[in-house]
Amino acid sequence: MQRLELLRQWLHGLYPGRDFTLAPASADASFRRYFRVSFAIGEPLIVMDAPPEQEDCRPYLHVAELFSWAGAHVPTVLDKDLVQGFLLLSDLGQTTYLDALKPDNARALYGDATATLVKIQLASRPGALPEYDRALLQRELDLFPDWYLGRHLGVSLTDTQKNVLKAAFDHILAVNLAEPRVFVHRDYHSRNLMWLPDGANPGVLDFQDAVLGPISYDLVSLFKDAYVAWEEEETLDWLIRYWEQARTAGLPVNADFAAFHRDYEFMGAQRHIKVLGIFARLFHRDGKDGYLKDMPLVMHYLRQTCDRYRALGPLLKLLDEIEGKRAEVGYTF
Repeated sequence: MQRLELLRQWLHGLYPGRDFTLAPASADASFRRYFRVSFAIGEPLIVMDAPPEQEDCRPYLHVAELFSWAGAHVPTVLDKDLVQGFLLLSDLGQTTYLDALKPDNARALYGDATATLVKIQLASRPGALPEYDRALLQRELDLFPDWYLGRHLGVSLTDTQKNVLKAAFDHILAVNLAEPRVFVHRDYHSRNLMWLPDGANPGVLDFQDAVLGPISYDLVSLFKDAYVAWEEEETLDWLIRYWEQARTAGLPVNADFAAFHRDYEFMGAQRHIKVLGIFARLFHRDGKDGYLKDMPLVMHYLRQTCDRYRALGPLLKLLDEIEGKRAEVGYTF
């Protein structure tokens, strides 16, 4: 039986005698699917379809509880069937931050987002979430040579170039792992934050992969967003406002903003290298081409950071070499 029919049967069991319609609610980079359940009378709901052989609903339930307790506005879990992989959730609406953000409201909306982030970080405790350790950070970096360079660009690195990449990765990881550790959403950006008409912004989605990791990580996701770009002067102002709020709240941010900003930049390098690999894998392995258009902005962020720090200069030179080689055959980033 098709999963959609299984889902309908489950919902009919929960709401006997009530007619409803199902419509796709959002796209996802994983095997999860979300549908909006609409009734003739009453508020719509969201149902998550997470095939058990490919997805596990339990991390979602665990993180939802942690983040809700912290004061974040996450969907309420109304019912669940872990055997079939279904969750019934409250509906936080159809307007993402990406849809809602405008120059005249960006400061306020990002202020709400950082205030919620501070709440989540203040709730951090060891052992509650998996560690964002060196092995996981390294696996993410390795997506870049495997999927972005090798599969997407068709580039085979020389031994010298491999050594340059390894040295850059080692330096980036050393900075990342020296940061204080807090709860990390891992995709805290404009597509996973919802604008809410009652002003209780933001609604927070897609948090099931949360970990305990570097304190600057979610700030990179938020301010160096793959899907929307802002002037750096503006994002720097928002970052300073977060830093001031975090210090007041007692979070373990570096007392020297310049040092905190350096950590943020190196965390950004790790995330952008990873994201380029993920976007390439989504296209070549999963047939999802919607992320290809976002690659140039991610590469821009990475090159901008590499250009600022001497330790990342060799990585920038390597990117230049690869770009030049691809340009010879008419391929550009």
